Amino acid sequence: MSSRADVCVVACAEAFRGDGEILAAGIGGAVTVLAARLARLTFEPELLTHDGTCLLTGDVPALGEAPELVEGWLPFRDHLWLVLNGRRHVMLGASQIDRYGNSNISCIGDWARPKAQLLGVRGAPGNTRCDPTSYWIPRHSPRVFVPEVDMVSGLGTDRGAYELRRVVTNLAVLDFRTPDGSMRLVSVHPGVRVDEVVAATGFDLTIPGDVPRTREPSEEELLVLDRLDPWRSRDREVPA
Repeated sequence: MSSRADVCVVACAEAFRGDGEILAAGIGGAVTVLAARLARLTFEPELLTHDGTCLLTGDVPALGEAPELVEGWLPFRDHLWLVLNGRRHVMLGASQIDRYGNSNISCIGDWARPKAQLLGVRGAPGNTRCDPTSYWIPRHSPRVFVPEVDMVSGLGTDRGAYELRRVVTNLAVLDFRTPDGSMRLVSVHPGVRVDEVVAATGFDLTIPGDVPRTREPSEEELLVLDRLDPWRSRDREVPA
């Protein structure tokens, strides 16, 4: 029996399908890290994964464990080379995201006098301009999915993003494969209705006539997930 968190990890892993030999970077929690490692151990074996800092891993360790086989050292200058040359697919988080995928991790409110100061733009401009980018948002709500972000940290399809691949939330999977590059509902997770996703989104989504259900993990994938995350950290990240 799979949990909602299992479904979310698999949906995030699917974002890396077809990437081949590039660096898969999950940022911001257990789900994205597990997604990259699950993809490498199942359908995308050529993916490069790292330990979260500067080591390229030859094996794929469980969360919190050190790799037994290190393939190489990845100093910051080499990491930047990968980013600038389109050799990294990162799965980011977002405090706000709009219908074109412009994301905000910097501040809430007017940037000159914000109500809340967040992370700053960090590497979001370079990542979204130079590389495939996906998003993992554990709480799908109108506070996150907004008509207009308070500050653009990551570029959307209307601002020259390289490729926005997928947005996965605790409710659904979305992408930007529409004529104008706006957000489209791809699937809803088991137990979620389309109208729930619509109500949790602060702008109009493109909704196909037939919205399928997000696929559940296979038995093989569940076994891999249990090895990678025996303490089920993923369940604590995904609201029931």
